[in-house]
Amino acid sequence: MQLLKVIERVAGKSAPGRTPAFAEAHIVKALETLGAKEPVGRIRLSKTLGLGEGETRTLIGRLRTEGVITVSKGGIGLSKLGKKLLSELRTRLSEGLETPESSLTVGSHNIAILIKKAADSVRYGLEQRDAAITAGALGATTLVFRNNQLTMPGVSANVFENIGSIHNMLIEKLKPEEGDVVIIGSAEDKRIAEFAAKTAALRLLESESE
Repeated sequence: MQLLKVIERVAGKSAPGRTPAFAEAHIVKALETLGAKEPVGRIRLSKTLGLGEGETRTLIGRLRTEGVITVSKGGIGLSKLGKKLLSELRTRLSEGLETPESSLTVGSHNIAILIKKAADSVRYGLEQRDAAITAGALGATTLVFRNNQLTMPGVSANVFENIGSIHNMLIEKLKPEEGDVVIIGSAEDKRIAEFAAKTAALRLLESESE
């Protein structure tokens, strides 16, 4: 995916400067924010991403260098390439869906993301959990959609036995198809839960090419 290559370059360490404080999930969130409404001011983008103004300027500079955004007095918007990358993102990843706390999750805030056609790259969900933890979350729950139901890899029991309403909500809102994956990031902060889910989802996409 061209998107993953651009994200890697923007988030990577560029010598001789230091490694940026923002991560790949911030870049995805920036694309989504700019795609939802543009132009967007730097201060608003900074608040949405939870980054300091200095790091936001660095992110904007790198996105501009890659040709992903345009910057004018009116604010920041997506370039033609940026819109293409956002479209590519939407072919694989859904937007975040706030999910109730339950026996499936480990935090008070839980954000679910659908990853299209990625079930074959999932083993037991440990890689996604670890990726979420590195993003500051308490953990992540990985589910695969097979035979018209969501199941947890490596678990034969019905993990939705007493929480069928959550299964129904995930099906209704995310509309998974055969071979899709749902990752739920869990944290005590909503933004961290969302970024954790995005981080885990990106790691899953990256593993497809390994």
